[in-house]
Amino acid sequence: MERLPLFGHRILDLTTGWSGAYGTRLLADMGAEVIKVEALNDGDSLRASMGRSDSAGAMFNHVNRNKYGCGLDLGWPEGRGLFLRLVALSDVVVEDFGAPVAAELGLSYEAFRSARADAILVSLSTQGTGVTHDDPVAGVAAAAAVGLALWHRRRTGEGQKVEVAQWETMVSLMGEYVLGHSMNGRPPEPIGNRHSFMAPHGSYRCAGDDQRVAIAVKDDQQFAALCRVMGRPELAAEPRFADVVSRYHNQDELDGIVEEWTRQHSPEAVTESLQAVGVAAAPVLNAPALFDDPHLRARGFWESVSHPEAGTWDLDGVPWRLSRSPAHIRLPAPRFGEHNEYVLRGLLGLSEGDVRELVEAGIVGRPST
Repeated sequence: MERLPLFGHRILDLTTGWSGAYGTRLLADMGAEVIKVEALNDGDSLRASMGRSDSAGAMFNHVNRNKYGCGLDLGWPEGRGLFLRLVALSDVVVEDFGAPVAAELGLSYEAFRSARADAILVSLSTQGTGVTHDDPVAGVAAAAAVGLALWHRRRTGEGQKVEVAQWETMVSLMGEYVLGHSMNGRPPEPIGNRHSFMAPHGSYRCAGDDQRVAIAVKDDQQFAALCRVMGRPELAAEPRFADVVSRYHNQDELDGIVEEWTRQHSPEAVTESLQAVGVAAAPVLNAPALFDDPHLRARGFWESVSHPEAGTWDLDGVPWRLSRSPAHIRLPAPRFGEHNEYVLRGLLGLSEGDVRELVEAGIVGRPST
């Protein structure tokens, strides 16, 4: 098995929200050595997620796996000095402080460049400046931006500052609707589970308590197949359903017919019968059903993770698979300051006495046990 794609790259993670932490998780999944640096008294807010005030928080564990943890207070000059020494040994810094906080801490891009001339800084925020807004979509964009910046540096030898604005990221995913308004001069109307041209298309009730199945029919051939499976082949020839345009204009009636059939069967039975004839269909699953989903289990998507505080449980795996260098969960989310020894003594070369003094001064956090 080959090394993971980002093996040999070190990333300093200063994020405290969902978007940034998820982005650095993706980088850690791909083999980067991600060191999560947390303040002593105002660390990652996600540690308190799901009503827990330690590493047992569900959200914290979800977005901080495969990372190392170091408790270091950047509010002290000594703490900032140690952090800049880490910058000199790292490839990328990812932060979601917002411009005012970063300026107060003296952690500007220029400061990072003074430590390493080709440093890469990735800043996440709501609109390009200000306070970060938690959103995993921006995290995915940040991870992609890191890869592009590393590739640029490999070609040119230059680092750079990267801004990932959550708002702009989200607007870019709504481009067709914004463009529709720009082209047509009117805002698009909400369509719920329906589609701009496919019909039938929606979520339909099935047999059982709160059971549903999603069905999407894109052309006449698929609609004819759906009609045969429902035992209503004659529907495909009726003028009101004979083509895409007719079906689109008669969706209310058509949805009623489809749901009359789906309510007699389980979501799994509907899915199996429709997929067998080339019609897109899938059960609508809640969290327990996702854990038991045979497809995800067969793919090995869920991986067992053991954490000294949170126990042993299943966690979603890496969302993509590389045939030559597949990634897996290597480390659970770190306890606070868990890897101080590695970061401060192993990387920075501090003595045991130096670390003890920093802990006593409140600059380095005491690892949780």
